[in-house]
Amino acid sequence: MSVEIKGLNKSIRGIDILKDITMGFPSRYVTGLSGVNGSGKTMLMRAVAGLIRPNSGTIDIDGKRLWRDISFPPSVGVLIENPAFLNDRTGLENLRILASIKDLLQEDDLRHVIKEVGLDPDDKRKFRKYSLGMKQRLGIAAAIMERPDLLLLDEPTNALDSDGVAMFKRIVARERERGATCIISCHDASILRELSDQIYYLAEGHIDGYEKLESAVHLARS
Repeated sequence: MSVEIKGLNKSIRGIDILKDITMGFPSRYVTGLSGVNGSGKTMLMRAVAGLIRPNSGTIDIDGKRLWRDISFPPSVGVLIENPAFLNDRTGLENLRILASIKDLLQEDDLRHVIKEVGLDPDDKRKFRKYSLGMKQRLGIAAAIMERPDLLLLDEPTNALDSDGVAMFKRIVARERERGATCIISCHDASILRELSDQIYYLAEGHIDGYEKLESAVHLARS
């Protein structure tokens, strides 16, 4: 799934958040978004996900214009900001509820994806009892569980320990091999450089730089 953004602008209460953003996310690419807090990374992801509408500019997804031809990307997994789940349900129960919306997955699929992110599907603890790292792992599981064509992952390594970061790298490498287009924001430049085919650098809502990387993801596969 390819994504093309042209001339995107977004302001909130008179404050410019995104300023004339033009960029491309080719199919099967891992694209990194780098920038400090407030640089526009999260707002850009929310726009691509169809969660906010820009003041001007266009987003085309496989040639279909967002907000004109389609309301949301047709196959997308999203982890933006803090994962939101029901506090009084277990991790598996939360995934069951999400999976029931499209009804594409079997129970074995849900148990598998929970194990894939390093959690126990038989853990009876409620979500409110999860550590921050466990919550983040469940958020990653929710994003990837339906094997979407487009993955939007905003600071996915937040609160993850070294084992969790290694798990995340393996998942990104596998998703890229599967054919997914991945867009990842991360404060850790070394993680972005290891995983990404290209990196856009954002500052104060505009593109401040671009880098094409030749050896991306191959490092994560080794």
